[in-house]
Amino acid sequence: MMIRSGFIGLGNIGAPMARRIVDAGIPTTLWARRSETLDPFRDTAAAFATTPAELAAASDVVGICVLDDAAVEDVVTGENGVLAGAGPGTIVAVHSTVSPGVCERLAAVAAKAGVTVVDAPVSGGAGPAADGTLLVMVGGPEEAYQRSLPVLSTFGNPVIHMGPLGSAQLAKLVNNTLLTANAALGHDALELGEALGIDPDKLAEALQAGTGRSFGLGMALGFRYGPDRSGAASILLGKDVGLLARAAAAAGADTGALLELAETVLARLAHGTPPGGGAPA
Repeated sequence: MMIRSGFIGLGNIGAPMARRIVDAGIPTTLWARRSETLDPFRDTAAAFATTPAELAAASDVVGICVLDDAAVEDVVTGENGVLAGAGPGTIVAVHSTVSPGVCERLAAVAAKAGVTVVDAPVSGGAGPAADGTLLVMVGGPEEAYQRSLPVLSTFGNPVIHMGPLGSAQLAKLVNNTLLTANAALGHDALELGEALGIDPDKLAEALQAGTGRSFGLGMALGFRYGPDRSGAASILLGKDVGLLARAAAAAGADTGALLELAETVLARLAHGTPPGGGAPA
């Protein structure tokens, strides 16, 4: 019997993820708070639910890709939420980047209905989502990982089972904090180059082609020269860095220079000053 998928959260990354599932021929049901986000799917084989509960009743694997902890908890446990319609054996895959504690709370409630929650955050952005090359990290029981793999592999490559519930969220938080720290180093490298009299455009070209390149450097260039020089992405990165800081403190783990570097660039952006100095455009 073919697995059935449900998907909630059709934003910048969620929409191409859902499109990959639909295009793979997996029976898919969608729900969204804003009906206009469903419009690109109206000429596809996707079905549309009126509530998350209705979606869950028609799905074996429910993917959730909404903004934050509160949004995830609301769509899963709220009135007419996923758990109101999910039957025994249903898997709820949380693709949002949230605190591990949220997944643990949801899993405890879901288990009473025979529903399994896995944390399955993704990394890569909208382009890889559309290409099916997102990194998908999964935390939870091996059996649930294997059963959800036909859905996850439509948009993910690789799809890595990180371990028990919560481990994937922690891995994603480490990843995003490392990204932010790399962006901070990229900012400082660009600033130093200018102070040394190097043409900034030529330096940017050289660094992106050299062994010092990184995804974080590309983000630094976006913050420095992009249209939104205040760095809208810093809001989400700040959330993730904060979550990792709390998780590390609770575990008594030494974060080394990682958090210090990440917080450096976030502090600059929070004050509206583009890394490298000067006023925002």
